[in-house]
Amino acid sequence: MSALPPSPLGSALREAIGFEALGEAAGNVTIGRGALDGRALHAAFVENRAASGSLGVKESQKLAALFRVAAGGKSPLVLFLDSAGAKVSEGLDALGGFRHLYGAGLECAFSGAPIAAVLGKNCYGGSSMLAHLASRRLFSPNTQLAMSGPSILASAAGVSPLDEIFRAMADAAISPLARSKASGANTVWEGGDIAPWLRDALAARPEPAQAMRERHAELQARLPKAAMRVPESVRRRDLEKIYSSYEARESDGIFEGRGVRDGGEEAFVGAVGKSPLGVSRAWHLSEAVWRMLPAPPRRLEVFLDCASHAGRLEDEKAVLSEFIVDMAFALHALASRGTHVGLTVLGKAGGGVYVALAAPAQRVTSVYGADIQVLPGSAVAAILGESHESAPGFDEYRKSRVADEEIKLGIVPETK
Repeated sequence: MSALPPSPLGSALREAIGFEALGEAAGNVTIGRGALDGRALHAAFVENRAASGSLGVKESQKLAALFRVAAGGKSPLVLFLDSAGAKVSEGLDALGGFRHLYGAGLECAFSGAPIAAVLGKNCYGGSSMLAHLASRRLFSPNTQLAMSGPSILASAAGVSPLDEIFRAMADAAISPLARSKASGANTVWEGGDIAPWLRDALAARPEPAQAMRERHAELQARLPKAAMRVPESVRRRDLEKIYSSYEARESDGIFEGRGVRDGGEEAFVGAVGKSPLGVSRAWHLSEAVWRMLPAPPRRLEVFLDCASHAGRLEDEKAVLSEFIVDMAFALHALASRGTHVGLTVLGKAGGGVYVALAAPAQRVTSVYGADIQVLPGSAVAAILGESHESAPGFDEYRKSRVADEEIKLGIVPETK
C-alpha cells in the first residue's frame, strides 16, 4: 500500500515539539520524544494505513508501554491520532490488546500526567476513546470524530453509505465545528503555530478524578429530553444463580443493586438488553457508579449483555465517545479508591462498551456461552465486506486476553 500524504496538523505538531522518533515504528504507531519551551515530553503518532483500523496487538503494546512511562513520571504526553480504531482484521486479539492498552491509558490519565490529543482526518471507535483520555483535543479542519464512522452509521440507519443526503447529515454531525460547539475542550486548528494551544493543553491540572466527575455532570445537558423510566425492582435468573440473596432495580436495561456472594456483600451494576448502548443508558450507568465514590464499596461487579454501542446519528451528535469513556472513568475512579472491580459478561459484548467496562476491571469473567466480538457482524461487514457470526469459545477468549475466567450458571434456554 502506498504511503498516505502526511497530515498538515501532524507535520505542524512534529515541528512544534521537535519530534524525534525512538526506534522503529510498531505497525501504525511511532513513539518518540520532543520538548516545548524546554520542557521534555513524550509523543506518539498513530497513523491510519488500512481501512480496518490502526490499533492491533503490536500497536497496543507499544502505546501501553508509553502510557506507563508517562504515568510513572507524571510527564506530559501528546497523542497524534489519525486512526479508524481497532484493527478489525485481527479480531479478538486486537480487542484484548486494546483492553489492556486502555487500562494503561486510564492509569496515565488518573496519575495527573498531562495528556493532549491532536487529531488527523479519522478518529473513530477506539481512537476516539483514546482522544477523550486527554483534557484537550485539537481538531484538523477535516477531522471526523465518532464511535462509528459514516459507513456504519448508514448501515444502522438502513441506507446506503453512498446516499448523499445521509452522508451530508452524518458529516455535519461529527464535524470539527459540531465537536467544538459540544465542548470547550475541543478546538479546531486554523493553521499556524500550535505551540500556544499545546501550552494550555499540557498545563498541570490537579485532581483528575474530580475533573472527570465534573465532566460527567456536564454531559447530562446533552442527554435527550425523553427521560428514562423510574427504576423498578427486578428479579433475574442469572443474578439468582450468582447471589445467595440480592435486591436490584432496573430501568431501560440499566440495573443496580447489592447482593451476597460467598458470605460477603457486594454492589453491582449492569447493562443488558438487545438494543445497543446509547448516550442515555451509558450516562445512567456512569451515574450509578459515580454515586458510590463518597463511600466506595469493597467490591463492585459489573454485568454486561449488550453487543455494542449504538450506531445512531442522534447519539453521535451528543458525542457518544465521551459517554462511553465516562463509564471507564467512573469505574477506574472507584477502583483507585480501593474497590475491587470485576466484569462478568452474561451474554453478548464487544467494541467500545466492552473496553470501557473491562479496562478498569481487575478481572473479566465470561459466562459459559457468552459471545464476545470485536464488533457486531453487521459493523464488521460494513468495514471489511464480510462478517463472522460464530461465537468463539473460552479458550480463544483467554488466549486473546478478553476474558480471564469462565463460570457456568446452569441456565438453559426456555422451550415452548
